[in-house]
Amino acid sequence: MQSNLAVALAALVVCGGAAAFLGPWLFRRIPEPELDEGDTKLTYRSLATRRAAIWCGIGGAIAGVVLGLKLDWSAPLAAWLALAISGAVLCYVDLRTRYLPSAIIWPTYAVVALLLLGASAATGDWGAFGRAAAAGAVGFAVFYLLWFVYPAGIGFGDVRLSGLLSGALGWLGWSEMVIGVYGGFVLGAVLGVLLTALKVFDRKAFAFGPFMLVGALAGVVLGEPVARAYLG
Repeated sequence: MQSNLAVALAALVVCGGAAAFLGPWLFRRIPEPELDEGDTKLTYRSLATRRAAIWCGIGGAIAGVVLGLKLDWSAPLAAWLALAISGAVLCYVDLRTRYLPSAIIWPTYAVVALLLLGASAATGDWGAFGRAAAAGAVGFAVFYLLWFVYPAGIGFGDVRLSGLLSGALGWLGWSEMVIGVYGGFVLGAVLGVLLTALKVFDRKAFAFGPFMLVGALAGVVLGEPVARAYLG
């Protein structure tokens, strides 16, 4: 237990500090998306404020603590901490603009893939890396189909993010992947409808990315216990 607390504290500092710094730094540099005629959005550069640093830092710190407590010093921890830092920034920018910048998502794919590859090399568990690749492809395909059938329901940024989260969850196990992806849907459906009904935001301003990210954390924490309970 003391080890978990030490990892959680270290992850809080690392993820919180890195997200607080990278958020505004990235917002000043990433390119703006091409908008459809009549669409508007806050510019990324306008988000590069102290407020963004604080909220990105808080998001990264919370995710870091959760991951540190659950994963301890395990091999995939580094990949998940990198994802927590990027995820905190993506969560903030999606809430503010309803866009998930590919300029952040694609580099995160590369970093997480390399770190998961290193985790498999360190443990000798190459099956986990193969499972991660398969899970990422499945998650991407499912979200792509949803976007293709009903593009007004989710954005293509959500499709990109789905492969990243599904792959990282898949390294841990299929149960983590299923719980993580399904948890994002449940959170988005239940809380999204509730917040819309309370007029916190309107349906057109719905940002699904944060629910996907929280669902992924739920998958890390609950995937194994739920699978164990289901199987026995």
